[in-house]
Amino acid sequence: MTVALIVAAGSGERLGAGVPKAFVELAGHPLLSWSIEALRATPAVEEIVVALPQGAQPPAGTVGVVGGSSRSQSVLHALEAAGPGETVLVHDAARPLLTPALAEEVIAALLDDPAAAAAIAAAPVTDRGELWAVQTPQVFRRDALERALDVEADVLARATDDASLIERAGGRVLVVPNPAANIKVTTRLDLRVAEMLLGERGRVGRTDPA
Repeated sequence: MTVALIVAAGSGERLGAGVPKAFVELAGHPLLSWSIEALRATPAVEEIVVALPQGAQPPAGTVGVVGGSSRSQSVLHALEAAGPGETVLVHDAARPLLTPALAEEVIAALLDDPAAAAAIAAAPVTDRGELWAVQTPQVFRRDALERALDVEADVLARATDDASLIERAGGRVLVVPNPAANIKVTTRLDLRVAEMLLGERGRVGRTDPA
């Protein structure tokens, strides 16, 4: 069983929408709903926990928790609220182009390597040789993630993502190559690009993605 944690507590100030980023509209629906749709369609995922801004209500069929002051603290809060599961998938709501196929691929990569503590989606940086642009989803063995998050608050605050905490604790992280189209929405331009890519997939215009 895999439990999925969605980080959706960001303010989204750079979008200038007046609402938290997870609730900014993308193709007629909240940004968050696109990730929920993909994870609901992922066979290995049995529960979805969402770290939300204070006062926000969790979408139907998910468990909601209040996010922390940093990204990794939000992950910690969500993990503490999650039910049992040997593997944990962490995904940023700001990446609405997630697909069930990608989620399954990253989960399978971790399960196929007993010596690995985590597997992450990443896109090659085309002009930088062996460098990778880290994305989500990231999948962890639960015990390894719990140990990695059991650090001081200032360490959590500085962490760029949870995979970096795994590496800090000595765990091995697998890289699953993925196209750069799994974009992170940060600006209004990103929203327009995401809507275009959703349209190319035939996902725009559906009644309810979540």
